[in-house]
Amino acid sequence: MRRILIVGAGRSSSALVRYLLEKSDQENLLVIIADVSVENANKLAGGHKNSKVVNLDIFDVEKRNEIIKGSDIVISMLPARFHLEVARDCLAFGKNLVTASYISKDLKAMHEEVVKKGLIFMNEIGLDPGIDHMSAMQVIDRIKDKGGKMILFESFTGGLVAPESDNNLWNYKFTWNPRNVVVAGQGGIAKFIQEGKYKYIPYHKLFRRTEFLSIEGFGKFEALANRDSLNYREIYGLQDALTLYRGTIRRVGFSRAWNIFVQLGMTDDSYVMEGSEKMSYREFTNSFLPYKPHDSVELKLRHYLKIDQDDVIWEKLLEIDIFNPDKIVGLKNATPAQILQKILMDSWTLSEEDKDMIVMYHKFGFELNGVKRQIESNMVVLGEDQTYTAMAKTVGLPVAMATLDILNGKIKNPGVQLPIAKEVYDPILEELQDYGITFNEKEVEYLGYNPHNLGA
Repeated sequence: MRRILIVGAGRSSSALVRYLLEKSDQENLLVIIADVSVENANKLAGGHKNSKVVNLDIFDVEKRNEIIKGSDIVISMLPARFHLEVARDCLAFGKNLVTASYISKDLKAMHEEVVKKGLIFMNEIGLDPGIDHMSAMQVIDRIKDKGGKMILFESFTGGLVAPESDNNLWNYKFTWNPRNVVVAGQGGIAKFIQEGKYKYIPYHKLFRRTEFLSIEGFGKFEALANRDSLNYREIYGLQDALTLYRGTIRRVGFSRAWNIFVQLGMTDDSYVMEGSEKMSYREFTNSFLPYKPHDSVELKLRHYLKIDQDDVIWEKLLEIDIFNPDKIVGLKNATPAQILQKILMDSWTLSEEDKDMIVMYHKFGFELNGVKRQIESNMVVLGEDQTYTAMAKTVGLPVAMATLDILNGKIKNPGVQLPIAKEVYDPILEELQDYGITFNEKEVEYLGYNPHNLGA
């Protein structure tokens, strides 16, 4: 049997494992799931006859070497910072590698050696990055093949709560790593280009500079800029495009309320707060406000940030209980960001019956035969349950499909790469349609950059 090794049995691995096990008889596969938690791995394997569970600490070099050496292809579903350990072993033992994460500088530096050995290290083949690359390149290549010239590209993705589970004032729950949500946008400047003008948004202004878009059947959304959209000029071949802008999707109103945390300093992850373990939620909030012993914490916050009592933002703050004197943080030597995460997880953790939703939206502006035209494309995927979430499906399925395509010799080009070649994206996007991951595409009147009319 051909041995596929999956390192990491986290939440994003469920749909990946299910897909490969469903194909295992037909494709003659043994799916090996290696994780530090045998319980998690066994849950994913479900006792399938073509599965094998292995207890693996990624820092146990001898065992890691042994298991990678004995596999035919390796999938790393570990946190991105651990991929390099796996990649070095794959290079040493001549094994192809697949990950859903961004290509790091260290991994990129391995490219020539990977090519020399005729290996494929496929990365950025999940959701974002992944499906965003493939769906964008399919349309961009189609436009160029017809002789069109790209002048605008905008792309937004969001992990949200499904409409039937959307029952809080923020219209949001954690559908992926909560920490990444809390610290998003920090440590850099959002950079993009609009109508030929370079634009920069510092972190403290990021959540007040939003675009709007609407998707038929799902309503209106807002989008805020990702860190560096300009990286995609070369990747997507958009050096001549006048507008290039990538961002994150939220429901309208989320960013304005989140900006309160940013302005207070609650998202800061650079220092530890004294006495955090015994601090109440109310004391945490008060830590960022002026000393006025005769005013309540609520009054100080409203005056400090000029929030009216009938503003929906005030209702949102009350809903997450940040003024509660009885709830204790309980985290030793915690940063503000860690404490905020703890508070939000009380309110925003998905319940057993909740479902999540992935929304992706692209806009392509181009000139063909002297006429400016525009294509809008969107994808909405709803989760099945808390195991097979929309996030797990959109991350895991493309990883699984790329793995089989590499194993079966359909993807041949060696090197450290991302899925922007037709031989990679065409068959995967076609197969994803069988799993309900489809794009609705329409050509509309060319509007150019219009922040008030995205997707209208």
